[in-house]
Amino acid sequence: MIHPGSISLYARFMSQPLPLPPFHARFQSFEETADGSAGPARLKALREELARRGIDGYIVPRADAHQNEYVPPAEERLAWLTGFTGSAGLLIVLPDVAALFVDGRYTLQAAQQVDGTAFTVVPLAEISPDRWLEANLPAGTSLSFDPWRTTLDGREKYARAVAEARGVLVAVPEDPIAAIWPDRPPPPAAPVRLHDGTIAGESIADKLTRVRAALTKAKVDAALITDPHATAWLFNIRGGDVAHTPLPLSWSLVPREGQPLLFIDPAKLSNSVRDALAPAADIRPETDLEPALAAFAPGKTLRLDQATAPVHLAEVVERAGGTVAKGADPVSALKARKNAAEIAGMTAAHVRDGAALTRFLHWFDAAAATGSLTEIDAVEALETFRAANGDLADVSFPTISGAGPNGAIVHYRVTRASNRTIGTGELFLLDSGAQYPDGTTDVTRTIAVGTPSADMRRHFTLVLKGHIALARAVFPEGTTGAQLDPLARQYLWAAGLDFEHGTGHGVGAVLSVHEGPARISKLGTVALEAGMILSNEPGFYKAGAYGIRIENLLLVAPRAVDGAEKKCLAFETLTLAPIDRRLIEVSLLDAAEVLWMDAYHARVAAEVGPLMDDDTRAWLAKATAPLA
Repeated sequence: MIHPGSISLYARFMSQPLPLPPFHARFQSFEETADGSAGPARLKALREELARRGIDGYIVPRADAHQNEYVPPAEERLAWLTGFTGSAGLLIVLPDVAALFVDGRYTLQAAQQVDGTAFTVVPLAEISPDRWLEANLPAGTSLSFDPWRTTLDGREKYARAVAEARGVLVAVPEDPIAAIWPDRPPPPAAPVRLHDGTIAGESIADKLTRVRAALTKAKVDAALITDPHATAWLFNIRGGDVAHTPLPLSWSLVPREGQPLLFIDPAKLSNSVRDALAPAADIRPETDLEPALAAFAPGKTLRLDQATAPVHLAEVVERAGGTVAKGADPVSALKARKNAAEIAGMTAAHVRDGAALTRFLHWFDAAAATGSLTEIDAVEALETFRAANGDLADVSFPTISGAGPNGAIVHYRVTRASNRTIGTGELFLLDSGAQYPDGTTDVTRTIAVGTPSADMRRHFTLVLKGHIALARAVFPEGTTGAQLDPLARQYLWAAGLDFEHGTGHGVGAVLSVHEGPARISKLGTVALEAGMILSNEPGFYKAGAYGIRIENLLLVAPRAVDGAEKKCLAFETLTLAPIDRRLIEVSLLDAAEVLWMDAYHARVAAEVGPLMDDDTRAWLAKATAPLA
């Protein structure tokens, strides 16, 4: 239900002088979070520390011990060292070069944030870190890595590359960056809360039964759960240790038989939360993790996820006489397949979120026309419209608010230094999401400000055609994201265009907005299954001019197909917000695409319209009018 005050609050916003009503962003900052100018001095200090230890080079991943996407301030080593604030990256420091590897989302951003005299930005599309090491690591060089922040897969890649270069790979258990970071923030200690059982849809006991069945099938004695998202899902808990994801940092050890162990800072647990969890788990402080693991491991086979488990913990198991069975975390696949209660919660959250976004889009059309609206104004306004629902817990990631050329920076984060006025004749790219008590959202809309050019309309329509193709896809069980990815790119490819990011990522239910194991991308090797929720977000980016992206979230659901010889799946769209008709070149759409677009807009009007005031309902009627 929409908060009773939201419509009257919206009306007050609309009555204020534009473009600066009393908007506020509580959950995101526009300050610079890292200092690129300090990079050269910090890099020099790191090299001196490595030399003191007799080591030539060091690998600095953008990771904590859990491989979280969002990490607490105390774990922002890469940002502190280089000034690069993207959510993915890796630095290799050698005596004469420091190579910062970033994917296509961050190529432009990294070049702007780091000091180019100290750091060399290397696009991953051109070369991977291991191949770069093979070509650039001098023979005899000792290259070190952090065994707490390096995965089993990562170590294997580095080992092969270093061996090929005839170097020496060395684990350094004591973090050298900690030794040169004098004002490092303390670890987080946010309180843990119980996740509502009616929203979780499954008890801890039932989840543990399913995990144990997976362990039995895999013929392992236990699983060490190193991903705190998995532990949060398994024990129906949520927290606040990292930004934008309701995550309590924790570990768990789930044996095939017997009570599981939950390792978490006891200061995070109230008496009531501890009492509720006690029947399900032996709760211990995180400092007990290594001795407990060493005590359990002798003669046992433990499942560790090679993509998230730190090398250090695998070595603890092996030194104690246990066997590491590498493989996917058994919770990962279970968590990705949402149950009926989780789907209901996500669906309800998207209706409320769509209402907030629709109110924003109505307001934005008037505010942008004044010529004085900025990117930060838009972020603050959208967050305030979402907060007016009365149940906004957080944004699910920092809002991407890119006007004109800033929209071409795929994961642009506006700061007070980069803040730009949204000009007439430009495109405005707005990628945002929210965390609600019952669901997580992620939606992108590209908006025309003034009259769009013919190229803008053509590029937008090519992106839209790919978005529709994926949304309409029907496919047999067992189909992977990599097989579906070309559907979203085909029209761009035919025009000699493409985008340098995945088409879609998994989304958690009141958890991470980026969730594995499935994704729709060239690298998406996991089959899609009913109950999974993924994004559909093809785009096009004209450097220095504009960016285009259209994103909805999709639910994978069974689909009956007459005469089918295999069980089939299809997508159901969860996101409800108008797509800018002013940017659609209707002549480029076929009849089926027009039908899909009109049906989607009719659904938006039917489900979101009743939650609007009269003025916004009238605006929405025009924004969702049939194309034909």
